[in-house]
Amino acid sequence: MKLGLVIIAVFIIVLSTLGFTIDRMFTNFYNTEMSIEVDELATHFAMMAESPDAPTEQMLLKFADFSNVSIFYVNEQGQVQAYSGADELAGASFIEQTDVSAIFSGQTVRLKYEAASGNRYIITAKPIIDQRTEDNQIQSALYVLSSSKHMDDSIVAMRKLLVLSGVGAFLLALGITWIIAHLLSKPLVQMQQATRKIAVGELETRLEIPRNDEIGSLAAAINNLAEELQQYRDTRQEFFANISHELRTPITYLEGYSKVIKEGLYSTEEERDQYLDVLHQEAKRLQHLVDDLFELSKMEEGKVSLSLEWVDLAEVIDNAVQKVDLKARDKGLTLTASLNRGSAWIYGDGLRIEQVIINLLENSVRYTEQGGISITLDQTDRFVYVIVQDTGIGIAEEELPYVFDRFYRVEKSRSRQYGGTGLGLSIAKKLVELQGGEIFVRSKLGEGTSFEIRFQREEEGGMA
Repeated sequence: MKLGLVIIAVFIIVLSTLGFTIDRMFTNFYNTEMSIEVDELATHFAMMAESPDAPTEQMLLKFADFSNVSIFYVNEQGQVQAYSGADELAGASFIEQTDVSAIFSGQTVRLKYEAASGNRYIITAKPIIDQRTEDNQIQSALYVLSSSKHMDDSIVAMRKLLVLSGVGAFLLALGITWIIAHLLSKPLVQMQQATRKIAVGELETRLEIPRNDEIGSLAAAINNLAEELQQYRDTRQEFFANISHELRTPITYLEGYSKVIKEGLYSTEEERDQYLDVLHQEAKRLQHLVDDLFELSKMEEGKVSLSLEWVDLAEVIDNAVQKVDLKARDKGLTLTASLNRGSAWIYGDGLRIEQVIINLLENSVRYTEQGGISITLDQTDRFVYVIVQDTGIGIAEEELPYVFDRFYRVEKSRSRQYGGTGLGLSIAKKLVELQGGEIFVRSKLGEGTSFEIRFQREEEGGMA
């Protein structure tokens, strides 16, 4: 409605301005043409009256009637000596002494007059010179009056035509406005309805507006938002389900084995120690889940603190490899490191970088059944980079854009088999970015996965 009113208001303003301009243009044109015509007639009658073979006044009056004009002969005192024309002009109230004086001084006077009946006249008055005298004295003033009735009728007809054209244009504009408003408002109403559905949780809602303009782009953005919200909801629900399962398992073990030990339901000390080992491992597992949740909570609140210093990446990787090597060997996997120890220094938090690398290595061990894992440290003129590559199950191409999302887990059908919370890669990405780095993933299903961490090269004293 607002859009339609704005368009109609613009049309009205344009039509009014255009109509006024055309009216002024034609009115001025008619007035100018008629004034020129009356001037020419006045000049012609004045020349005839001044001619040595001038016709009599009665003949000039007849000529005036044939020309559809009225003429008045006026003496220097402003008295009418002879005239022709309509009776409503007999009073000659249009004659002013100041005009007469100007005419007898040799000037031409032009004026407009409206009779009591409402008829309008255009008047041109010229002096008539007596050429028989030596000093060319002015013998009288000649007033030529022409009725503007025909001109006024033409202007009225033109104005009626303008009004009709304006009404037609307005109706056309009204129709166009309705069409435009309908075309624009229909998709907007659809978007409004879709966003309301999305707001109440109907995240499967999608818009079908195939347009290559701003409205189409807005519809596509709403669809993308709905998809992202749906993805977030699904992964969050899956996350809570996984967390519930992951928490339930260690709690069940803790409860069960602690009850066994408390009630002395074991045969030997060796069996008791075995139960205590299970309790210890499940407690560590539970601690790991809590730590991940706490880490994610701090990141979302922007409360992650870093201890920045110059860090030797080779040393950090050595420490990470030593901590993960046992897990790899337990699965029969090889863990190899190829490190360029030349000058792989960066300005960052060593413990946080080690946490990231351990996370990547443990992920590789978790999702690799045979073959091995390799970690490479090298540098170029611009970057220092670390690559962790495995021969594991790989990641489907359509899932690669989401592997760093919070709560997202690859291989959902076997998530419990592989364990994990789906938070590790999200935490790793955030930690790398907080230290000015980037992390990338490349993978092929069934062939393995490669993660690359890249930092800008910097200089510190003699190290570069």
